[in-house]
Amino acid sequence: MNNFKLSSKYLGEAALLLMTIIWGGTFVIVKESLNDISTMLFVAIRFGVAALIIGAYLYIKKYKVDKKSLASGFVLGAFLFLGFLFQTIGLKQTTATKSGFITGSLVVMVPIFQTVIEKKLPSTGAQIGTVLVFFGILFLSSGGTSITNFLSELGGSFNFGDTLTLICAAFFALHIVFMDIISPRHDFWILFVTQLVTVSVLSLLGSFIFHAGGFENIHIDPTPNLIWGLLYTSLLATCVNFGLQTKFQKVVSPTKAGIIYSFEPIFAAIFAFFLLNEKISNFGLAGSALIFSGLIVSEAYDSIFNNKEK
Repeated sequence: MNNFKLSSKYLGEAALLLMTIIWGGTFVIVKESLNDISTMLFVAIRFGVAALIIGAYLYIKKYKVDKKSLASGFVLGAFLFLGFLFQTIGLKQTTATKSGFITGSLVVMVPIFQTVIEKKLPSTGAQIGTVLVFFGILFLSSGGTSITNFLSELGGSFNFGDTLTLICAAFFALHIVFMDIISPRHDFWILFVTQLVTVSVLSLLGSFIFHAGGFENIHIDPTPNLIWGLLYTSLLATCVNFGLQTKFQKVVSPTKAGIIYSFEPIFAAIFAFFLLNEKISNFGLAGSALIFSGLIVSEAYDSIFNNKEK
């Protein structure tokens, strides 16, 4: 029985790592796609297409709807939507570098929320790994400049956009923690499709609100780049990824999941290197090494000292 739990834990971690690789590819693809469509409309269509695919499968299978799972799926979907919403608004008023770093701070928020909400302190290995990953994100975000200059920029000009991005990171962190609480108790498929529908509908409403407020004009130009971007994000980054997250995150602690998700900027940099010829700075390489070390140290410490999280 213990061997089964151990193997399911590593299978879960492998699934989350696969998700992170797929999400890493979205940065390049979405960047190109957003030249042809407004931001929130892109999110609405991306999640809407995924919801239609999963919904059609459940309809054909005549899947029974569980009302409790519907309510829980809405809560998780609302956290996701709010994360995307505050990140999008914040990005308009801050730099991409600062947005990436502040969003990445969710790796520190997750163990805090886990301790407060679940009354469960993360393992010592996970805590050490979180510290290493946080400094890794700091190095990655600093780009080619010195860490001192980056910290000066971060602290000296913390504007309203940065605050909104910090709120976005909190909602993404809450999604990770509540996924740990909710997913073992409810039906996987209903929980999955309800999240997709919730994000799609709220994003569509958000796009109209953005338009009415003069924040972003609704537009769409169905170019090959946009169609490819929607297919990649709908099928892989949404259908596959959120399905894997809903299915497997319950066997991985929230703190460990946050550490694994921190590999996303590493894979994003790798995709950008090969597809856009963007160079990875020495600081970026050092940050990647720290993030990788954070996962290895977390796993090794808990294995050696048998300090299990679950």
